[in-house]
Amino acid sequence: PAAELDLPDGAIRIDLTFFAHGEELPAPVQQSSGAAGMDLLAALPAGEDLLLAPGQFLAVPCGFAMALPEGYEAQVRPRSGLALKHGVTVLNAPGTIDADYRGEVRVILINHGQKPFPISRGDRIAQMVIAPVQAAAFRVVDLLDGTERGAGGFGSTGTRHG
Repeated sequence: PAAELDLPDGAIRIDLTFFAHGEELPAPVQQSSGAAGMDLLAALPAGEDLLLAPGQFLAVPCGFAMALPEGYEAQVRPRSGLALKHGVTVLNAPGTIDADYRGEVRVILINHGQKPFPISRGDRIAQMVIAPVQAAAFRVVDLLDGTERGAGGFGSTGTRHG
């Protein structure tokens, strides 16, 4: 049975279910009132740690599935501390979890560092941000409006300020 939930002002309800290997891990939660992201934890079996070798990538299970409300997505983003200290990041950052996906949430990590990186059950491996999705429809035109920038891209505005 689903537990009743007191929603903070402006919050949306997201239904979540744990897989057997995710039980006993906490559900994602914002750790402070100003936090945008919620930590995602590695749902590895106890005692079955992973070692992510330099250059290696793999999908780490989080042990849960969720039902995002229509009109929302979840973005899976790197944790800045893992990137800075170990060179470990989310390979497809930001990863997108669509509202109609009902499979297990998994995080594709890659080790850009020089040393193997250990991952254990319950380790914080990424963060998830819930965001609204803007529907769009494209209209084919013969000519686009002009702008100051035009077609310049890939560093065309320079790298130095001033």
